[in-house]
Amino acid sequence: MRTRDCIFFQLSRAGRAGARFWHQKVAPFGVTSTQALVLLALAEKDRVTSRYLGEQTELDSATLTGLLDRLAKSGLIERRPNPVDRRAILVCLTEQGEEIAGRIQAIIETENQAFLAVLTPEEGLVLRSLLKKLG
Repeated sequence: MRTRDCIFFQLSRAGRAGARFWHQKVAPFGVTSTQALVLLALAEKDRVTSRYLGEQTELDSATLTGLLDRLAKSGLIERRPNPVDRRAILVCLTEQGEEIAGRIQAIIETENQAFLAVLTPEEGLVLRSLLKKLG
């Protein structure tokens, strides 16, 4: 089998194309593509533990810790004591973080459609379904 015909090559190539596309769309907000996804997860449910956030974003603890450090330094999130579990902290959007997350939420559907514009609507649905099955 030729390398370019290998499913792992094709998935990797498509993943890089998607990451580049998404990065270009969120860069004007001053965040990376992964930071944008974390902000979106916090916009869905704020004031969560980093463990919960890691589960939602499928980021490992080491990656998420560094990412949260950078988001906190940028003033987009803050860490607060967890009133229920003193050993844990809660990750919370700041006012600025809420504003940036809202702006990202406002473009996400349009940008999803733009990225998939090379496909018919039916192909887009099939692709999403197949990716969910593989993931």
